[in-house]
Amino acid sequence: MPDKVRVGVLISGRGSNMQALAEYRRTADPAYELVLVASNVPEARGLVLARRFGIKTWAKSHKGMERAEFDRLVDSELRRHQVEVVALAGYMRLLSAEFIRGWEGRILNVHPSLLPAYKGLDTHARAILGGEEYAGCSVHVVTEELDAGPVIAQAKVKIRGRDTPETLAERVLAEEHRIYPEALDQFCRELRAPEDQPLPSPRT
Repeated sequence: MPDKVRVGVLISGRGSNMQALAEYRRTADPAYELVLVASNVPEARGLVLARRFGIKTWAKSHKGMERAEFDRLVDSELRRHQVEVVALAGYMRLLSAEFIRGWEGRILNVHPSLLPAYKGLDTHARAILGGEEYAGCSVHVVTEELDAGPVIAQAKVKIRGRDTPETLAERVLAEEHRIYPEALDQFCRELRAPEDQPLPSPRT
């Protein structure tokens, strides 16, 4: 197949979804390779994990900087590593409109709800309080509107009677680890598809 799509991952914490993206190559031959893991938290545990995988890392605190100013630094680092697709994996900062426009259609995120339901934070508590039968997670393309971009993959998780936000979050996270690498792989395969070849329909 053509050269693998060069992916940069943005994290802010432990990097468990980044780890899932990296470990996917143990069971599949993905159309992507992780070439950079960047963080706004220099002490993020995920950076240590990334280095263990042999992935280059970059980190700088965003504190004291304007959002757009910091995002320009991130953008510059991504482009320096010839990144083609950006994968958000527990990146706890809203991206500036300027950054999103610069990577339009090339930023993916995994969100812990069945979008379009429960955008934003505290998704598990809100799903439980809302009396939902299912929670879950969604992989979507990032747009300027929060958690509103096209959904390319989802997984449902049954809400149990005794679930707390914490117990539900644990099961949803396991599904994130499963569907995010698959969705990124498929997204990158479509990106590399010849222009005269019809692209596969989004998976749900």
